[in-house]
Amino acid sequence: MHNMPRSEALETRIREAADKLGQFHPRIMSCRVTVEESRKHHRQGRQFGVRVDVRAPGREEVVSTLHHHEDVFVAVRDAFDSVRRQLEEVVREARGDVKSHARPRQGRVARLDLNEGFGFIETEEGDEIYFSRDNVVQPSFDHLRPGTEVQFIEEAAGDGVQAKRVSAGKHHFES
Repeated sequence: MHNMPRSEALETRIREAADKLGQFHPRIMSCRVTVEESRKHHRQGRQFGVRVDVRAPGREEVVSTLHHHEDVFVAVRDAFDSVRRQLEEVVREARGDVKSHARPRQGRVARLDLNEGFGFIETEEGDEIYFSRDNVVQPSFDHLRPGTEVQFIEEAAGDGVQAKRVSAGKHHFES
């Protein structure tokens, strides 16, 4: 603790929070907590800064955070909550639970059935991918025309693939 008197209640709270981090990552190597009373500001009164530095396998850099609040216990809670979320992310990455986001693809509207509300996009490779009215983000489905350049996300559906999040705009497509 810097620039402030020692507090047994605060030290106990910090130890409890640090011990609890072990529930979120089984192999924490170190945990260092710095609590500091910031310079007093004539309008805001007292402000406390809490920094938590945690080293854990699976990530080279130190997981750390700095939180300020006028209530030191709130600053401690917020700092440890932030570190907990980061540790959970490290564990998810290690397990391979992190979702990879599909990369948008480009194509051209090949044909449309305006009455039934579906169409097909011709991809750069010459394949045709189905999409429905509900999969169009912008402009509305009714404003699309054959030849319109679109961007979309390809997703598995039923017996094949389907285009999701279809949008027209400034996309580059060469045939």
